[in-house]
Amino acid sequence: MKNSINNTKLILLHPYIQKQGSSNRLWLLAFLSFFTVAFLVTLIYTRESIAITTTAAAASAATSAGNPPLSKTLVKALLHYASTSNNTDHMSYSDIKPISDVLRQCQTPCNFLIFGLTPETLLWKALNHNGRTVFIDENRYYAAYMEEKYPEIEVYDVQYTTKISEIKELIRSVRDQVRNECRPVQNLLFSECKVGLNDLPNQLYEMDWDVILVDGPRGYWPEAPGRMSAIFTAGVLARSKKGGGNAKTHVFVHDFNREVETVSSEEFLCKENLVKSKDLLGHFVIERMDENSLQFCRNHMSSSSLSASSSSSSASLSS
Repeated sequence: MKNSINNTKLILLHPYIQKQGSSNRLWLLAFLSFFTVAFLVTLIYTRESIAITTTAAAASAATSAGNPPLSKTLVKALLHYASTSNNTDHMSYSDIKPISDVLRQCQTPCNFLIFGLTPETLLWKALNHNGRTVFIDENRYYAAYMEEKYPEIEVYDVQYTTKISEIKELIRSVRDQVRNECRPVQNLLFSECKVGLNDLPNQLYEMDWDVILVDGPRGYWPEAPGRMSAIFTAGVLARSKKGGGNAKTHVFVHDFNREVETVSSEEFLCKENLVKSKDLLGHFVIERMDENSLQFCRNHMSSSSLSASSSSSSASLSS
């Protein structure tokens, strides 16, 4: 019995050994779970990426095939003009078409600057599809209203300090300061020229504008701000284009038949740059100029002709 007992061997499993085996199984399970989740996430992401790429490729193919989707802005514009076709403030077809033709000729998306919120506002935005269209208006309340009603348009308000009755003095002040504050090539943000607009958003002075339309502010009585500042600013922006890209800017002046618009355009846009004048629209093409240029026009008006034109303008406005 004793020998039997002595020959018996007890095998004891220490609790630590059992715990260690259980821990290893848990780590293995966690490891497998992690890689399973990672695999599933990668599979889902890959499928979504393929779907997005396929959709983008299809959209690109549709666009290149000449069948781009109709923009929301264009739909709104069509509805707008269908419902207000009897509005007497509309521009005529002969005035709209030259601007539309220039926008269509842009080799790259156009940068289009418009002075004045008018019945054509949505039309300009729609015609410059894929380009940047910016509106400047003197009525901050109407600008805020249009921006709220049509969030897709970009509009800024500006305060004009000019008066039509002061056109003669304002043009003389530009001539006196043409080598300093009123240079034809400059960043107007830092200018104190009486006629220049220096309170626009900074980014607008850095833009290379392809097309500029002056159809505001109001200008049909002596105390109205008139369009001298808008025309002067358009001329400076066009001449101050940066290097590269299109060196020319198309500048359109609406109501070109009025004295103030004619005198200001001849002074700051220049007769030699006038492409065409028909009905109420003047079309100028302005070349980029050297930063040291100190003259707006090659054939500058004389002081006597300015005096005569200004007197004629004042007489017309007073009558």
